Amino acid sequence: MPNHLANETSPYLLQHAYNPVDWYPWCEEALALACTEDRPILLSIGYSACHWCHVMAHESFEDVEVAAAMNQYFVNIKVDREERPDLDQIYQTAHYMLTQRNGGWPLTLFLTPDQKPFFGGTYFPKIQRHGMPSFLDLLPRVAEAYSARGTEIEQQSASMLKSFEKMLPSKNPLVSEFSGQPLNLAIVELKEKFDSEYGGFGNAPKFPHSAELEFCLRRYIATSDKQALRMATHTLESMARGGIYDQLGGGFCRYSTDQYWSIPHFEKMLYDNGPLLRIYTDAWLITGNPLFKRITEETAKWVLREMQSQEDSEGGYYSTLDADSEDEEGKFYAWDRDQIMNLLSPEEYAVVAPYYGLLRTPNFESRHWNLEIVQQLTDVAKDVGISDDEAQERLISAQVKLFIERESRIYPGRDEKILTSWNGLMIKGMAHAGRIFRRNDWVDSAALAVDFIHSTLWRKGRLLATFKNGIAHLNAYLDDYAFMLDSLLEMMQARFRQSDLDFSIELAEVLLEQFERKQTGGFFFTSHDHEKLIDRPMPGHDNATPSGNGVAAYALQRLGHLVGEPRYLQAGENALNVFYPTMSSHASSYCSLMIALEETLAPPQIIILRGQKSALTEWQDILQHSSPYTLVFALPAELVSLPPSLNKPCPIDKPVNAWVCQGVICQPEICDLQELQQACKFQGKM
Repeated sequence: MPNHLANETSPYLLQHAYNPVDWYPWCEEALALACTEDRPILLSIGYSACHWCHVMAHESFEDVEVAAAMNQYFVNIKVDREERPDLDQIYQTAHYMLTQRNGGWPLTLFLTPDQKPFFGGTYFPKIQRHGMPSFLDLLPRVAEAYSARGTEIEQQSASMLKSFEKMLPSKNPLVSEFSGQPLNLAIVELKEKFDSEYGGFGNAPKFPHSAELEFCLRRYIATSDKQALRMATHTLESMARGGIYDQLGGGFCRYSTDQYWSIPHFEKMLYDNGPLLRIYTDAWLITGNPLFKRITEETAKWVLREMQSQEDSEGGYYSTLDADSEDEEGKFYAWDRDQIMNLLSPEEYAVVAPYYGLLRTPNFESRHWNLEIVQQLTDVAKDVGISDDEAQERLISAQVKLFIERESRIYPGRDEKILTSWNGLMIKGMAHAGRIFRRNDWVDSAALAVDFIHSTLWRKGRLLATFKNGIAHLNAYLDDYAFMLDSLLEMMQARFRQSDLDFSIELAEVLLEQFERKQTGGFFFTSHDHEKLIDRPMPGHDNATPSGNGVAAYALQRLGHLVGEPRYLQAGENALNVFYPTMSSHASSYCSLMIALEETLAPPQIIILRGQKSALTEWQDILQHSSPYTLVFALPAELVSLPPSLNKPCPIDKPVNAWVCQGVICQPEICDLQELQQACKFQGKM
């Protein structure tokens, strides 16, 4: 018999709908039941692509004996962390307060009926092993502790709530003038963390850290700091050649389990690949490295092939690909060497084997290989005694055969819910890459996703957070508004549409009305009319995704300059002000806010082109290769509903004219393309 998850839309929750555990979603019914019966809540948070979530499900949640104990002692609530990042943020923080250890997924917390956590951990095995307690033994002990230690638990809960309150940034006297000192400090900290041999920041496990990589590229553009450039490009090169990148199908896995980028945690997340598309594009624009272009093209191809809904009525981007297939992590991606030898011709194998490291000992489990590039193709060609072109031909032929063979395997599961915030990240990545590489199909893909979000997840002037199976629901979060606003600013540069400008202004207004903390500045993660929880976070530091406060400040400032709205500029400055003391002491954890600070100190260059569509395209194509961080808007002469700041006079006797602005200050009209190029000259492709 199904439990209370059977009518949910989340694929993760539906995976548990037929567990013998009497699961509830997070809902009023479950919370009321806990209060009425004075039973503690067992809260389990995970997501569909999570390997250890699957392990705990198979060991415990599908087990009749464990389920009976859970049902006897607790009200059991299952949460998809991708649908409810508000709950995940709160209870990951609470887990750290309780255990002084970083959390993760699955997150397993025991709460009082009024939602306050008193004990927890992450993964628990059914039976004791590796120093971890048995989940089956733990359940009655936790229930007994709840009954016997009520006063102590209440005191602990009160202390925790006070700790939550202290985490909110306090009102800061307005900074008389921002300085560039935090920017310098952030680069110094990143240089200290940088792995100069293998790239990346820190030790294993290694994550892409897209906000830090973007910040390094921007610092190079602003200051010509070549070490900042190397930190970004060396990391991007190492990731591109490593096993964290799908060498056959494109796209990046979530993180590397080792310091070499060799063996990943095999799930693929939309939120990683959207920003990486943009960063690899910018790295190519700066350096001209063909590797960066190839990675961008292959990743975009993967997005179109596997991650975008092809339904006529849809068009949004899916969330994740699972790490597991056939109950084994990485099985879809790993290779047996004999299988490769049998698939390829001897000539192809002679290139592929040294190129992908098949002549070395297996790098994945006991006798399998996860493909990574261990030798430059030019060196392979030299060793084999063939030309570089011949080696390239053999490699491509072999890759096609291997990809076709892999396509016959059982695919990892795909979480097909469409999340507004993650779509914002991918829309920006596809629109930006499409604009720079002149790929209309990528821009089309981004536009399709924008239109889906606008038509399906924008209701009565508010965003919804998620869509699946024809149902859009859940009040949207700060990241949904901030990431979508940011993506629209990129979309309008790739292909200007009046509807996108109107949508961006509507999003900005909701940010100010529903999320801004007026008395201090900055933005709460949840809206003012959101469900009341035990905490209301106001996150400023970056995690796997960029900080919602950082992106909101950055996007509002850009939109403020673009449409001439001082309220947006002030809201961005106020957010920076409230986080400024923390940014100044832990700079490298706040790279998204650092990027907003950078554009507060030096407003972005904005180029507005007016004229006929055909001529505009030529000028716009040439200007795409100015600085990656210059905004270029091509506005056809027939547009009539533009705000005054964009409604520049169209040329009378010339096909196109241009206006170069720094923030809200614009230079005189330019009607000559060469003069315009000189005005925004960028020394890229070094």
